Amino acid sequence: MTALEEPTHRTATDRDTRAELVVVGNGMSGARALEEILARGGDEMFAITVFGDEPYGNYNRILLSEVLANAAGQVVDNDDVDGDDEDELFLNPRAWYDDNGITLHAGVRVVRIDRHAKVVYGDDGSVTPYDTLVLATGSRSFFPPMDGMWASDTELTPGVFGFRSLDDATGMLRHVAGDAAMRSSTREDGKRSAVVIGGGLLGLEAAAGLQAHGLAVHVVHPTEVLMNQQLEAQASAVLRSKLEDMGMHMHLGVKTSEILLGDDGAVSGVRFTDGSTLGCDTVVVTAGIRPNIGLAVVSGLETQRAIVVDDRMRSVDDDDIFVVGECAQHRGEVYGVVGPLWEQAAVLADVVTGADPGAEYHGSRLATKLKVAGVDVAQMGVKSPERESDEFVQFSETGRGVYQTVVIRDGTLIGATLVGDISKAAALTQAFDSRSALPEERIRLLFDLGSADDGTSAADLPDDTQICNCNGVSKGDLVACVEGGAESVSACMAATRAGKGCGSCKGLVTEVVEAALGGEGAADPADSYYVPAIPMDKPTLMAEIRSRGLTSVSAVFEALAPDGKDHVGSKMGLTALLRMMWPDDVVDERDGRFINDRVHGNIQRDGTFSVVPRMSGGVTTPAQLRRIADVAEKHDIPMVKLTGGQRIDLLGVPKEKLQEVWADLDMPSGWAYGKSFRTVKTCVGTDFCRFGLGDSTQLGIDLEERYKGIEGPAKMKLGVSGCPRNCAESMVKDVGLVAIEGPRWQIYVGGAAGATVRQGEVLATVDSHDEALRLVGRFLQYYREHANWLERTYDFVPRMGLEYLKAVVVDDAEGLADGLDARMQEAVDAYADPWATDQRERTPGQFHDALPIIPLPQVPVRSSSGSPA
Repeated sequence: MTALEEPTHRTATDRDTRAELVVVGNGMSGARALEEILARGGDEMFAITVFGDEPYGNYNRILLSEVLANAAGQVVDNDDVDGDDEDELFLNPRAWYDDNGITLHAGVRVVRIDRHAKVVYGDDGSVTPYDTLVLATGSRSFFPPMDGMWASDTELTPGVFGFRSLDDATGMLRHVAGDAAMRSSTREDGKRSAVVIGGGLLGLEAAAGLQAHGLAVHVVHPTEVLMNQQLEAQASAVLRSKLEDMGMHMHLGVKTSEILLGDDGAVSGVRFTDGSTLGCDTVVVTAGIRPNIGLAVVSGLETQRAIVVDDRMRSVDDDDIFVVGECAQHRGEVYGVVGPLWEQAAVLADVVTGADPGAEYHGSRLATKLKVAGVDVAQMGVKSPERESDEFVQFSETGRGVYQTVVIRDGTLIGATLVGDISKAAALTQAFDSRSALPEERIRLLFDLGSADDGTSAADLPDDTQICNCNGVSKGDLVACVEGGAESVSACMAATRAGKGCGSCKGLVTEVVEAALGGEGAADPADSYYVPAIPMDKPTLMAEIRSRGLTSVSAVFEALAPDGKDHVGSKMGLTALLRMMWPDDVVDERDGRFINDRVHGNIQRDGTFSVVPRMSGGVTTPAQLRRIADVAEKHDIPMVKLTGGQRIDLLGVPKEKLQEVWADLDMPSGWAYGKSFRTVKTCVGTDFCRFGLGDSTQLGIDLEERYKGIEGPAKMKLGVSGCPRNCAESMVKDVGLVAIEGPRWQIYVGGAAGATVRQGEVLATVDSHDEALRLVGRFLQYYREHANWLERTYDFVPRMGLEYLKAVVVDDAEGLADGLDARMQEAVDAYADPWATDQRERTPGQFHDALPIIPLPQVPVRSSSGSPA
């Protein structure tokens, strides 16, 4: 050590007499340990310094799958996530460290510990002294030995990714978006595809995220059981079925031997051990993780699978060095889920701060709740019976994707697995953790039968029941939050982070908080916001937009968002609102639209699109049919299908062929993709039907021609039936019209026949065709102006109340009718068919899979993932 490197320890004569606490690792475990230390007054005992490999504050790795999925259609750059955002992704943004007097070295790796001098060396040349050292170095992706994996000793082949860090997620996003600096190839068939190696939790989350971008996704797993660490074979089979229904391709019991490369050195496919190959342009390796123990090894600490610790979370070699998280090996176990890591952090903080010097960690009983590619999964203890005397209750409903089991030994719950329906997870976890008495009828553990009290309500759960596994929040924590002044569910979630991980516990969090609030004050002001980023309900927001003349989404954010910044989750809602408010003057910012709206087609699970030409009222001609057939043959469209809305759907159109297909069809768009007026289904009415009372066909055509493509907060489907026999299913449409004697028309609103089934309610009975047209338009305009974003009419009508809607829309009790009619007419007059007007690219890549390739100079970049395994 040179004189320049000599560290200076603080002494009692220094102004700051606190001891030096250094934390190496700024991931979830390290940050949680910090929070526990601060909660015990650690900021008064220690001057705290934190080192983190990544150039951010502490973020929630559990949400990386949402980062990957929710940015579909957008190019994400690292500059977009600087760690200062108050986004849910960041648990502790950089400002948090400053606020707590913590020195953060973000993007600096500690490369060696001198245990005798008690200093740590950073790769930036820094030398930092410590009195107490906490190692929370976490884990890294494991890359199995495989030809084609590495472009160099430190760089993965272009198109190959791990899935462990924010940089991994943003790198994949740039790749699938076609960024020039990290582009992927396109296969000859025009489809984009990805192979995910590893069918564990991370692999399935990565698969779901990539699928959200329109890629065909193949999951390759070496055993026949997906998530074999958590699930047994039958549970895995149910999960597999659900995922395959979602469009994922499963290759189980298969091993990958080689990554194939194209002429440009990027990924072109994979080869399996049986010699077969699979083409792809993206490979994500989620073959497991390995604890990061390199620092401990070079510093002389005992390591086996991870860094060996005692019951007080100290290294067995050095009483001044503590270890927490995935890099810690306790009693032979290494834990990779958050529950045990939070327990370790609490014990470590007790010992380090002296709050409880005798605190000990004795290991954890694993109980996890997960959301796997949108499917809820909970698992605890053993997966299946291990002894003949074990009791086993099993329920399987494969049609709904539900599988549930409990395993009982000597009257105690020793294991449970839930897939698809985890409503009993909290009660089962409590029984599992506490070894409490179980009901005599074991089936009551899974189902509520009769009036027996099974103690599963939120109010009856003990305070130490873990509600949020991801962030270690108990029922008692939530109740204490309410007692401390929180007045809403979201306030408690913000304060405790409950529900901010995978999200599977949000329902139970809501129940607990509402029970604690006693049914009063549970309403959350944020629930009334039209979009999350702007604290205004829809009427207030519209009034502000009109008064300020805001005609673009970016202008709305700048003027009305508290921080003045864009918010991805609010863009689409604001885009739809502005296009409704300013039909002639809106500034079209296309990054505020979903992919369907940008290309005017409905994206399918394989990344292709469906094209539905308009056939107003379901009526077509031989010439149209002939043209559709010719186009389908010319472009080799793989499927031509009749829809439930009486239309013809051309499925499997590649993105780059959309404009050619539109031009050859020479028909207007059927708007089968947008949050807009969709179709009007009709029966033949008086034209041919013996029972017809009204001309449903003509009324359906007139409705569709008048209101075609009118945008709204959600899609709008209509039907017109020529008599009460209701052949067009009009009573279960957003708006339906049924002819009755007279002839007159009954107008039904708020119906549904999808995932929600609801018969519409009669808004009015009118005497004429023209009056029906006008009143339907007035109702739709009121709905457009007052419904929440994505709120269908079947929720809107009950929320507003039928009698109120009758008074406003039919009786004009508030004098709004003329204005509603006039604004609807403005929208009608401003209509332009998108297939006719969008025959040129408005943005680079709008109708192509990749942005134009721009040659860039090759600059060596230091790898953040270390050397290959």
